[in-house]
Amino acid sequence: MTSTVIARRYAKALFMVGKAEGKLEAFGETMKQVMAFIEENPEVEAALISPVFPADIKQNVVNEMIRAFAMDEIMAGFMRLLVQRRRIQHLRQIISCFQELLDEETGVVRAVVRTAVPLPEDLRDKIAEIMAKVSGKKVTLQLEEDPEIIGGVVARIGDMVWDGSIRSQLQALKNL
Repeated sequence: MTSTVIARRYAKALFMVGKAEGKLEAFGETMKQVMAFIEENPEVEAALISPVFPADIKQNVVNEMIRAFAMDEIMAGFMRLLVQRRRIQHLRQIISCFQELLDEETGVVRAVVRTAVPLPEDLRDKIAEIMAKVSGKKVTLQLEEDPEIIGGVVARIGDMVWDGSIRSQLQALKNL
């Protein structure tokens, strides 16, 4: 089974339980906290992923995370299950899939916006407003810096891409 299929299956199961229990938002917040934690502490993620560390050490790490984030029993059980079933290495993808399901449920779309330099706050708000009009949904921006686009903006929502970068305009001129 591929990693994405596994992650989607576990994320969907947690999502369904969260929806049934009325705890979707709480689960979403916990997942965001866990994601931020593993991004800030790559050594923790490495320990969870590594086959060198035995399951009991991974379980101890997860138990500490459960305590640190004051997870409710359902979330705690889910995290322990991931260790028991040797699926903890898919945690990052599970969180991502869960967030996608939560966004779909709440009518939110994620827009990835790439620019060559950091965007000022007023320009971010304007882009979010325009993307919301285009998509007809509430938009959450994910900003990325990419100096290779030289200037302008490349925005993506799902499969739709709006490329207003100088790089693509130069490429179009080159192909004439």
